[in-house]
Amino acid sequence: MIRPFSAVRPRPDDVAAVAAVPYDVVSREEATQLVAGNPLSFLHVSRSEIDLEPGIDPYSDAVYSKAKENYARLQQEGVLIREQDDSVYVYRLRSGQHSQVGLAATFAVDEYDAGKILKHEKTRKDKEDDRTRHILTLRAQTGPVLLTFRPLPSVRELFEEAVQGQPLYDLTAGDGIQHTVWKVSQPQHWVQAFEAVPSLYIADGHHRAAGASRARARLREESSGWSGQEAANFFLAVAFPTDQLRILPYDRVVKDLNGLTAQQLREKLHPFVAPRTTPEGPGHCSMYLEGQWLDVNMTAWATADASPAERLDVALLQEHVLARYLGIQDPRTDKRIDFVGGTAGVEELVRRVDSGQAAVAFSMAPTSLDQLLEISDAGEIMPPKSTWFDPKLRDAIVIHAI
Repeated sequence: MIRPFSAVRPRPDDVAAVAAVPYDVVSREEATQLVAGNPLSFLHVSRSEIDLEPGIDPYSDAVYSKAKENYARLQQEGVLIREQDDSVYVYRLRSGQHSQVGLAATFAVDEYDAGKILKHEKTRKDKEDDRTRHILTLRAQTGPVLLTFRPLPSVRELFEEAVQGQPLYDLTAGDGIQHTVWKVSQPQHWVQAFEAVPSLYIADGHHRAAGASRARARLREESSGWSGQEAANFFLAVAFPTDQLRILPYDRVVKDLNGLTAQQLREKLHPFVAPRTTPEGPGHCSMYLEGQWLDVNMTAWATADASPAERLDVALLQEHVLARYLGIQDPRTDKRIDFVGGTAGVEELVRRVDSGQAAVAFSMAPTSLDQLLEISDAGEIMPPKSTWFDPKLRDAIVIHAI
């Protein structure tokens, strides 16, 4: 199920400068601000359009060429080095009082393709195309998939033992998240322990996993002697026990009211609303409209015959409010809706509505890990932007060269 690998990784003295937030959680403008004065940031590779002219198409040939150039530069300068031995890595994230410990390794693309590594999200072709091309251009998987599994005592014991050793890296990023990594040079015990894990689930990184699968397929087609043991047959991921992961809310903002007045929307939702600032809990969300917070009680919309995915709060809101009254039929493609994840909080929702950027905002209760597992086990798909995992792994702490 897992395979050790010879990582490309930063020198310890450079890891704080190199390690970067995931490519898909920042805009070009935010990435530009983050790299100011830091030529070693991996955002020069993962968001290489920041080094090109403003307004360039992020999917243009020049962007991928620049990513390849910047990646090669980091290796030529000795900032990124290649391990000589195959290893796995224990990766701990700390955010305030929250701590989670996972295993960074490579996992079989065959198991992903066969549905043995379970998913819950529908991917978009343009984003798949981007990740596939990025992997093929760099011949590397630079951002890990976030996997989860139901905890096992044997695996927990290995984690507890590993974190007693001297870490390879121990850095606190600018956002206050502590990233500590231990190298496991004799990983056979981990390989054996993970053979007992019955199922792995993609928590975050569906497009990275899909891109790794498509890149493998392309390379296999072009090869005359494919053995199945090539590095491209495996994808980079960090696997955490389910009891350690933390999901934060993923909120919604809508630019206009689809021709309704604020009073008309309140009247349509009148049987289900009452004043309240934050969601009361599962089955509720809070709506911010014209300077007022209203609790939306959605429990009556969850019918007994609904599937696990249909019972999600984000699914109920989508069907009974966003689609029915606000005209958002496909939240994946509709430009009138935007999503605010994680630690931004209700303050960001209030700011967007009060500034006129949005007409209405919805603060959600977080989806639970139990719901994610139930939906994945049932082979169902969650609505887009259902989960925001926090804290986030950083790109380029370990890289899988293919």
